[in-house]
Amino acid sequence: MPEWIDIGVNLTDSAFDSDREAVLERAWQAGISQMVLTATSLAVSRQVQAICSENPERLFCTAGLHPHQASQWNDELAAELRVLARADCVRAIGECGLDYNRDFSPRPQQIKALEAQLELAVELELPVFLHERDASSVLIDVLRDYRDRLPAAVVHCFTADREALYPYLDMDLHIGITGWICDERRGSHLHALVGNIPAGRLMIETDAPWLVPRTLRPKPKRGRNEPAFIPEVASTLAHCRNESLEQLSLHTSATARQFFRLPTVQMASSY
Repeated sequence: MPEWIDIGVNLTDSAFDSDREAVLERAWQAGISQMVLTATSLAVSRQVQAICSENPERLFCTAGLHPHQASQWNDELAAELRVLARADCVRAIGECGLDYNRDFSPRPQQIKALEAQLELAVELELPVFLHERDASSVLIDVLRDYRDRLPAAVVHCFTADREALYPYLDMDLHIGITGWICDERRGSHLHALVGNIPAGRLMIETDAPWLVPRTLRPKPKRGRNEPAFIPEVASTLAHCRNESLEQLSLHTSATARQFFRLPTVQMASSY
């Protein structure tokens, strides 16, 4: 069975409150070897760390503030985040970035919070887990002052176009692909683009509980996505890249393991 590492799971979401352990078990059975749990606030950063402590070889997390909450950024929050980000299970700063699609926080505050978190990543020598919607050119401008000092950075859940992808690759950024690529209504443009992402720069994620692959059959109840569905994303991604599932598994898992500095795990013991 191919091995997969899901680099973006919102496991603290209330959609998983009733069966979180069962969700994890289904993921292990589906070939997921490890996951990186996404933090979007101080509260979620604490919650994901508690979950990671229950399975420290397979569960890891980020620590950060989502751009939707950027208006909350202040010195006290920054100090608390610096402490949380030093936990062993934290392997990246984020989810941070810019969202000019919904604009839930004023854009100047989004930039301020992003720059502060990039500085923290530089200080702690951690990679960055980035969110971007309708703001690729601004994100590139902000990153330009930090990129040489950052260990690495991934644009998670990439959904944009060629004009965004190529500058990201030129900056040596990694790219995360989700079930958006399985959505015939809005993700088909990605089919021609993903083959341009070099092996070693591509990673795969579900962004669960959102973005359930629309190609999945049978469709899950309540439309909830979960890590066990990552092989469905992988199937479309491999087809678009003209790769076998085994080839895709090998290089995306190796890339994720290197990017997040994950240990090697013995998959066979989980089945």
